[in-house]
Amino acid sequence: MNKNFIGVAMFFIGFTGCLVAQNNKSTAVQQLDEVVISDSKFELSREKSGKIISVISARDIANNPGQSIAKLLNTVAGIEINGHQNGAGKDLGVFMRGGRSRQVLVMIDGVPVTDGSQISFQYDLRLLSADQVERVEILRGASSVLYGSGAATGVINIVLKKAKSETIAGSAYVRSGSNNTFDNKNQNNIDFNSGFSVNGRSQKVNYLFGADVLEMNGISQVANSNNQIFEADRMSRKNVMAKIGVDFSTKFNIDFFGNIDRIYNDYDGFYDNTGASDTKINNFTSRQQRFGFIPKYKYKKGEFVLNNSFSNTNRNFAEFSSFNNKTFVSDYKSRSVNVDGFNKYVFSNKMSAVLGVQYQFHDMGIESTNPFGDNVRRENAKFNMVDPYLNFVYTSDFGLNLNAGARLNNHSQYGNQLVYNINPSYKFDAIPLKLLASVGTAFITPGLYQLYSQYSNLNLTPERNRTIEAGFETSLLSKKLRINSVAFFREQNNFIGFFTNPVTFAGNYVNIEGETKAKGVETEVRFVATDKITFNANYTFTEVDDALKRLIPKHKINAAVDYQVTSRFNCNVNWQYTDQRNDAFFDGNTFKSVQTVLGAYRLINSTIQYKLIPNRLNVFANVTNATNEAFIENVGFSTRGRNFRFGVDLKF
Repeated sequence: MNKNFIGVAMFFIGFTGCLVAQNNKSTAVQQLDEVVISDSKFELSREKSGKIISVISARDIANNPGQSIAKLLNTVAGIEINGHQNGAGKDLGVFMRGGRSRQVLVMIDGVPVTDGSQISFQYDLRLLSADQVERVEILRGASSVLYGSGAATGVINIVLKKAKSETIAGSAYVRSGSNNTFDNKNQNNIDFNSGFSVNGRSQKVNYLFGADVLEMNGISQVANSNNQIFEADRMSRKNVMAKIGVDFSTKFNIDFFGNIDRIYNDYDGFYDNTGASDTKINNFTSRQQRFGFIPKYKYKKGEFVLNNSFSNTNRNFAEFSSFNNKTFVSDYKSRSVNVDGFNKYVFSNKMSAVLGVQYQFHDMGIESTNPFGDNVRRENAKFNMVDPYLNFVYTSDFGLNLNAGARLNNHSQYGNQLVYNINPSYKFDAIPLKLLASVGTAFITPGLYQLYSQYSNLNLTPERNRTIEAGFETSLLSKKLRINSVAFFREQNNFIGFFTNPVTFAGNYVNIEGETKAKGVETEVRFVATDKITFNANYTFTEVDDALKRLIPKHKINAAVDYQVTSRFNCNVNWQYTDQRNDAFFDGNTFKSVQTVLGAYRLINSTIQYKLIPNRLNVFANVTNATNEAFIENVGFSTRGRNFRFGVDLKF
């Protein structure tokens, strides 16, 4: 039977199951105009924004309890998070508009987060717990004017939870479920997650403290093959976060924050193929500490903000080699400092400007006991950037809006890089329609690993990127139906790739000559059918040059329905189609990279929730990959099948 038909049928069966549970009680839903910050650094009503900004709201997160940030992001138009369907310890790839992880900037509370020792310089999304997140804004397109190097194809701004208005309040949760592949069902394969938070406010001081623990086992990262069964790979994550805010006056306040995130997981290395004892399992540990403070001062015509943050990351690999019966240890360390001071000045109710200067410092060091491993001295592998930038926002009385700006990056290794962005939009009064367009440039500096590791190339030059886009947004039926669509064209020069000499097998990073291009369309539809039923759907079309094709689907569809059956009972069902993708693997027999095509797949996930005590005690159950679809997300790696999760959330 056709798999598309089965998927659609299961989607509607799940939705029908929700309908059956309906009674006559109703909960009114108030529709409010959204406020976004990602395309201006300050609050701006969505209708005046010249960008299509996707938002994973607090309600979206609450309606999908127990899901990871990566899984939630993977349902957003224009984003592909590769690896989140594999074993929990599998590293993740973030793809947006044909760009890879190093071209997508991740921020937490408006502060860039990176790991200088990573090849792609990216933040590891596995470190973060979704239960500590309030909302996520996704800004697609070149955004280097406001956010600097790395924001070439988009920005993901993760906003953590803040203290409530109560004197003291808190929450706690416990979740548990299965953790199996499609062909391996074992009731001992457990996914367990628990956590709590306490927050409050006392006169001029507010605070929040939270902790989260995740434990998963039962799945080997490497897929079983040739009657060979690999050992189970454990994954563990621990998060601690703290926030303290002090309101010195109605005009001046300072927010302090600190986060400690740690993940541990076993993995299968090159020689670890025989189900060896636990003492010989390869393992990986990553720890990141982030802390900083953000003073804000408001005055009659504007506001000044100073983002200060420091992060320290330590990644440790312990890999056993049966070749010489030894365990080699490799330590990757990096530090990052970010200071971003910017001032918003309001000239009138029509025009405002943001003037800022951003300073960044990054370094890394590597120590390895492996004779073939890396050893990089931290004092040698470092660079800094100082970026002044200016951005204007103009909103007229007749519908024209304009967002435009420029940034001059001064890099200690590469000198000056100038980027700009011009983003006009027009909102019609007679009809509910907004047209938008933009042209923007961006740059991506080579990472420290690409410059200083054993595969380094000090002659690398920054990638240059230009994006042109045009689209529309409309709200119909008294804003119950919202539709937006954007077409984009992106071209980049000096794309950084990896070259292996076919004779010596030695390799290093190189700039690929010529232009590489990507184009596509991103469309979103949201329909509030009643005060109980909401439909969401999106479609992404991405076409890229051969050099960029790996793991990027050409077509991707998400469709979901959320049904508030009663004031206590909620049900949601979502369906996802991911088109076939190109991948490659290294053949140990021929010592060559072999290209392959991974088949398309369809997933159905569903969650039901019931409030045993409104605003106090909530229980839920969900199923992922309900049809137990057998598919490959990454060649050679195992993939999760049908799994169930149950949980209890308590507020006090």
